[in-house]
Amino acid sequence: MIAVTGATGLLGSLIVQELARSGKTVMALTRKVQNDLPAWENVIWREADITDPVSLHEALQHADGVIHAAALVSFNPRHRKKLFQVNVMGTRNIVNTCLNLKLQRLIHISSVAALGRQKNQTLINEDNTWTESPANTFYAETKYRAELEVFRGQQEGLSAAILNPSVILAPGNWNRSSAQLFKYVWRQIPFYISGSLNFVDGRDAAALAVKLYYAPAQGERFIANAGAVPFKTFFNETAVRLHRRPPGIKVSGPVLHLLSRLEQVRAWLGGNPLITRETALLAGNYFLYENRKVTERFAFAFQSFEATLDWCCSWYSQWAKNQNNR
Repeated sequence: MIAVTGATGLLGSLIVQELARSGKTVMALTRKVQNDLPAWENVIWREADITDPVSLHEALQHADGVIHAAALVSFNPRHRKKLFQVNVMGTRNIVNTCLNLKLQRLIHISSVAALGRQKNQTLINEDNTWTESPANTFYAETKYRAELEVFRGQQEGLSAAILNPSVILAPGNWNRSSAQLFKYVWRQIPFYISGSLNFVDGRDAAALAVKLYYAPAQGERFIANAGAVPFKTFFNETAVRLHRRPPGIKVSGPVLHLLSRLEQVRAWLGGNPLITRETALLAGNYFLYENRKVTERFAFAFQSFEATLDWCCSWYSQWAKNQNNR
């Protein structure tokens, strides 16, 4: 039985469904088992918190392996402590539990952010070396340090590999993670930045996580990235599908950095920043995470940008209407 952490999250839920469709019995881990959890066939819900080693040990007793998708994605300066606790210490707990229970396999869902990025770098692959740089966020640092825990586990005898998705586009709670991009367009906020968005369809990321679980890869990284599009293109195409007005005011340079600092102050006082330090760092940067390793090793073809937006926007459009009718 394969356990999936973060089973109610944007990617974790898709991984659970991908496994269940193949007829596998899945142990879906969530911090709190509630009555409104999906009643998916072949899925057993278990309560466990990755920051609590005792609950993990109890929940994973009957698992064969783990796909670790639980993580916190945030660029809010108020969340630094929680980012470290969830992303780094949570992964350490997963690795230690897998070692203690002698589980057969661990797939860690990391992020392309963990690969690091240096100023003016335009092409990044799995061999990229982490270097301390202003271009890396604290979130990226926690994902990198989480990977070190996985590599440590692999050195201690754990069969492990890492999937590095770019920005995951999928239906979900648009107050969290990358789903906020769709909320941004729905709210018709008029500002956009220059630069590119590296993206992957959530269905593709889930399929690759499952393929990697059964692959013989050991201690390797695999980038899951369909390609890169300019932010303006993403916003315009999303707005068309959601029947909203696209952002029309380009913000860059000193103005963007000033706004990010003002938003940081607001975030410290409460709420989530609309423009973050990372937004400012991305402005004007066009770069690509190379997917050659995945496409060649698994003969994998990614969903097109258009197909991904069609899927996501159809769901978000209906979801928003349902919210308004409540």
